[in-house]
Amino acid sequence: MSLISTKEMLIKAQEEGYAVPAFNIHNLETIQVVLDAARDLKSPVILAATPSTVKYADENYLLAIIEKASEINNIPLTFHLDHHENVEDIKRIIKLGCKSVMIDASKYEFRKNVEIVKDIVDYAHKYGATVEAELGKLGGVEDDLKVDEKDSFLTDPNEAVEFVKATGVDSLAVAIGTAHGLYKSEPKLDFDRLEKIRSMVDIPLVLHGASGVPYNAVQSAIEKGICKVNIATELKTPFSNAIKEYLKIRDLIAASGVDNLFVNLNGQQLTRQGVWRIVKEYSHKAGIKKDVNLNTFRHSFAVHLLQNGANVRAVQKLLGNQVLTYMDTYYEIINNDKINLVYKNSHPRA
Repeated sequence: MSLISTKEMLIKAQEEGYAVPAFNIHNLETIQVVLDAARDLKSPVILAATPSTVKYADENYLLAIIEKASEINNIPLTFHLDHHENVEDIKRIIKLGCKSVMIDASKYEFRKNVEIVKDIVDYAHKYGATVEAELGKLGGVEDDLKVDEKDSFLTDPNEAVEFVKATGVDSLAVAIGTAHGLYKSEPKLDFDRLEKIRSMVDIPLVLHGASGVPYNAVQSAIEKGICKVNIATELKTPFSNAIKEYLKIRDLIAASGVDNLFVNLNGQQLTRQGVWRIVKEYSHKAGIKKDVNLNTFRHSFAVHLLQNGANVRAVQKLLGNQVLTYMDTYYEIINNDKINLVYKNSHPRA
């Protein structure tokens, strides 16, 4: 199944007063999680990729994955090039089957911006693809693009009218006070400017830099004419935090020696993933921090086991192994019928 453009998707949103989310994706896993959420909510969705994502994941893989995703998900979805500046790259990827692109020439003066955008519009429309452009300049960091706050400026409504007419662009990203990346303080959106632009141009309007903008402000922007909302940082932050948490718990496990502890529940041996789950559970419950004393760490783990049915003798042996852990010995800790623990050093004695 070939990909669809965003034209009908955004026009429908514009007519019915809602916005389509555009999430920045990076690989198969991020595509899957975005689509899982969109499918659960029965929401249309745009999967957006910056130049660095395309360079990392390769446009051929991304197109193939998202084309297959469109076949197996019963929601409107498509692939979108986000903040691309290289004209030849955009044209090449359109020719491969991409139906939605953003050409970002906002760093240029107005006439040059118009010239570059019109060139892409003329080419894209031959292939049934839609084009988004930006007028005004958002501050912050997006991929390799960095704009200092002092160099950012808001969209001029009168220029917006001229820009849309001169380029034939399908949607317009407007600068009304948002920024890319993390905010130092709560952004103040210029809703009067947005309403004026909405009253003067008839194509769908796009809000970039929505991560970190208060929910009610995003809702107000949608009510006043925004019908596509870009989200990137709010996905990257929890992703990064999850990796940090994983590494923290991994280091705790490795340092304490409990990575060699295997747990058998109801006669079925758990994998290392099962051990990981148990350690993670008690770490969360006890509020374990990375700099915790190792004896405290092991003791907390033992308490967790007691609370989950391990008998005292088994746990006492486990606590007693705090010193013996560092010897080349192999210990088996017999518990009751409910739990059987085996604690072995990586180099057990023969």
